Amino acid sequence: MEALSSAVHHRLSAARLLDTTHLPKICVHQQLTVDHPKHSSKSSRLAESLSNLIHLHIETPAHKSIHPSILSFQHDEDKFNRPTLSPKEDISSEWREIHGSCDWHTILDPLHPGLRREILKYGEFSQATYDAFDFDSFSEYCGSCRYNRSKLFEQLGLTKHGYEVTKYIYAMSHMEVPRWLERSRIANTWSEDSNWMGFVAVSSDEESRRIGRRDITVAWRGTVAPSEWYEDLQRKLEPIGLGEAKVEHGFLSIYTSKSDATRYNKSSASEQVMKEVKRLVQLYRGRGELVSLTITGHSLGGALALLNAYEAAASLPALPISVISFGAPRVGNIAFRDKLYQMGVKTLRVVVKQDIVPKMPGIVFNESLQKFDDFTGSLEWVYTHVGAELKLDARASPYLKKGFNLLGIHMLETYLHLVDGFVSTTSTFRSDALRDVALVNKTCDMLVDELRIPPCWHQLENKGLIRNAYGRWVKPKRDPEDVPSPTKEESRAHTVEIYQSNEKPEPLLSV
Repeated sequence: MEALSSAVHHRLSAARLLDTTHLPKICVHQQLTVDHPKHSSKSSRLAESLSNLIHLHIETPAHKSIHPSILSFQHDEDKFNRPTLSPKEDISSEWREIHGSCDWHTILDPLHPGLRREILKYGEFSQATYDAFDFDSFSEYCGSCRYNRSKLFEQLGLTKHGYEVTKYIYAMSHMEVPRWLERSRIANTWSEDSNWMGFVAVSSDEESRRIGRRDITVAWRGTVAPSEWYEDLQRKLEPIGLGEAKVEHGFLSIYTSKSDATRYNKSSASEQVMKEVKRLVQLYRGRGELVSLTITGHSLGGALALLNAYEAAASLPALPISVISFGAPRVGNIAFRDKLYQMGVKTLRVVVKQDIVPKMPGIVFNESLQKFDDFTGSLEWVYTHVGAELKLDARASPYLKKGFNLLGIHMLETYLHLVDGFVSTTSTFRSDALRDVALVNKTCDMLVDELRIPPCWHQLENKGLIRNAYGRWVKPKRDPEDVPSPTKEESRAHTVEIYQSNEKPEPLLSV
């Protein structure tokens, strides 16, 4: 009997050492070891001990409540056979409103379905600048795009949007980059000074008919490379153009820096993009078409988009220009904002309430001080946001983990997920949202565990290594057409320009 009682006591003690959150709770209602009269027989003592044992019972832990959307995701087998975008609708009759002609006053809350689709389209163009960027520090092409522009959208599954990339943009920064800030660990790298920073694209004939005009799009990449992070942290206002307009020094440096000693930035990002935009505007206006410019970017890319819009509006005053940015910081002062308004630039800022980046720079000294102008006068040094704001709340999505994840909240895929689910500030997350939820965890850990989507799942197979003919794992050589080459870029652009100048098509959309 003592052996039996000891064994039970040992098992109970061991159970207490285990994580009780994952095991049932064991409760004992009577003491297992009792004093027995000397005259009790062994059989009666055994019977009493067994009787005590049956008073043990198991309490199951309280089940964690699971949101109905998560249950639906877990059990709906058909969800994997649905498209990730709603069908395209003809918005040709309302494109000006969707493009911001009325500053989106009546179509943000509730969110117009056509506007939601357009925001997601431009957001995916911004995401493309991350997905195609080579940030492998062991690659001699670190800092470049992994694909040439003719197959960028095909490789990333973006041909569905009906745009064609016409130009890549490269940027550098006029700052001494210490050894520890080098982009590649390889001695002979494609460029020691420049990074691929985005692209210019233009809508196809079919897409142009759907959206009511020929749309030129510029997508700017956000902050990835270390030297850009360094510039991003500078907090110094610098004049831009004439008058009192000023912008953040680091953003302007990346946008305007150039050097004859570099291969890719003999001309600045500003000069590259404006040359291409002007070429396309001239080409399609020459055909008698309506033309618009939509500039997009996430984080630092959103800041560059605003600088690009400022320059484009000054150079092409009759061109409808809109900016759709995601998680972008403040860029300039009140005079800069007012100048953009005067030039007719329409800006829609998509922000997540919990994201800290849109609150910078100027967490304390910002546009909120303008109410004290009567006392302080015009404050040239105060940062201010520009345009309309679509504010999202990460807590609205049942698919996202609760708590504060600084990196995950700022990720563009998190933004696009929240846009897809947003209906209005008084509505719950859209139950028929089609965008693939798994995309949220591409490069972070934001999705609830019940979805069983691993964090940071997006990477090259075997981290870019391949097995050669001898069975050794090696870094592969890029296809020659995907190796960045400024000569090749200029040659392609020149060929396209000659071809298009010889075309005499009928106007697609009349002015």
